[in-house]
Amino acid sequence: MKNISLIVEYSDEGERLDRYLAAQELSLSRSYIQKIIASGGVLVNNTPVKSSFRLHGEDTIRIAVPPEQEPDIRPENIPLDILFEDDQVLVVNKPKGMVVHPSAGHTEHTLVNALLYHCHDSLSGINGVLRPGIVHRIDKDTTGALVVCKTDEAHRFLAEQLAEHRITREYRAIITGHLPKEELTISGNIGRDPKDRKKMAVVPDPSGKPAVTHVRVLKYLNGYTYVSCRLETGRTHQIRVHLSHTGFPVLGDPLYGPRKSPVPHLEGQTLHAMTLGFIHPVSGMQIFCEAPLPGYFQKLLRVL
Repeated sequence: MKNISLIVEYSDEGERLDRYLAAQELSLSRSYIQKIIASGGVLVNNTPVKSSFRLHGEDTIRIAVPPEQEPDIRPENIPLDILFEDDQVLVVNKPKGMVVHPSAGHTEHTLVNALLYHCHDSLSGINGVLRPGIVHRIDKDTTGALVVCKTDEAHRFLAEQLAEHRITREYRAIITGHLPKEELTISGNIGRDPKDRKKMAVVPDPSGKPAVTHVRVLKYLNGYTYVSCRLETGRTHQIRVHLSHTGFPVLGDPLYGPRKSPVPHLEGQTLHAMTLGFIHPVSGMQIFCEAPLPGYFQKLLRVL
């Protein structure tokens, strides 16, 4: 049995209990949360309540999550674009449209399925059966470099570098409009958007988690700007949220950008994890991997 405790912030006051919990990144679907609530496994201020219960600021929520049955995550012979590999780590260039790891109801065609086929049993088990070897993630529609660990020792070493912001992560993006400065540092706490629980947003202190993104202009385009974005921190949707917050959303971003794009035949959001740098867990050498821009991205740059 896994026990989870949460304290409701005042910005979430009035939210339904099931909706609030579904938005808390607990890796639990809303329907599964509703089943736990119906069985009495969720207490608000030590009292069982219904899914429709409206929360108040500083309410204490305790969730007793039943032991999960391990899903059958099968290896799949999906080709991988490998940028670096040895017996400790693997760096892949993730394609657009591929989910990094399985989730409830989605156990096929993910990067993890491909890794299980390629690596067999040689993947770190620290993050459990759904995320073997996975240290960090990038969005489904973001392409580019992602590091995977084959051993628990490598995983712990890389996770420490990640927590201390010592892993270099540089992205390339096309943003809407002309950035007025050639270099810009965007800082602002990122948390759940109080108006839309499916989104993240820049929220006032002390809400959310500190986030810093360094943006550099590479080229001004026709109505757009091609930029480099270096992450100092790594929050959910950080680059997309920060750029949208400053009024320059990523071109093609369906969640934080305009609903309709003026660019014809746009193939989703233009965000690519180009450079990934870290210290190797055994050799101590600095490893730098660069994922080339995908074809659709290069074509769009030429068009603009």
